[in-house]
Amino acid sequence: MAQLAKVETKVPLKGSSDQFFTFFRNNIPNLHQMFPQNVQSVEVVGGGEVKTGSVLHAKYSLAGSPVMSAKIKIEALDDARKSMSVVVLEGDLFQLYKTFKVKMEVSAGQAKWSIEFEKANENAPHPSPYLDLITKVCKGLDAHLSV
Repeated sequence: MAQLAKVETKVPLKGSSDQFFTFFRNNIPNLHQMFPQNVQSVEVVGGGEVKTGSVLHAKYSLAGSPVMSAKIKIEALDDARKSMSVVVLEGDLFQLYKTFKVKMEVSAGQAKWSIEFEKANENAPHPSPYLDLITKVCKGLDAHLSV
């Protein structure tokens, strides 16, 4: 029987932690404009703003993978703590994982990301390609916001 596992990464930030969090808070549908090789689209299902309970539909690609899709729900959004938690409701990654939750916490000088997941079977890989994508997006966004 598979068990829940958790992996984390910390990405150093040179720019403002407030600007970094605010981008994810208010502009996450615009990620495809900055990272078109990795993020093809992010749309709020039904339109509107990103808030707790919002459902997003994302099309993305990992290094060397075809375009994949995921329906993601914002479980928690805390402006004061600069944190956001999402859970994947459906999508291609469920071929490998039974559950997949991502949390971001932004503080002065870093963005901490964690992925809590349960493998669909013992042969499912570690979600390191997702950590790689997160790191790439964070570094690129930080560089963009720092100019």
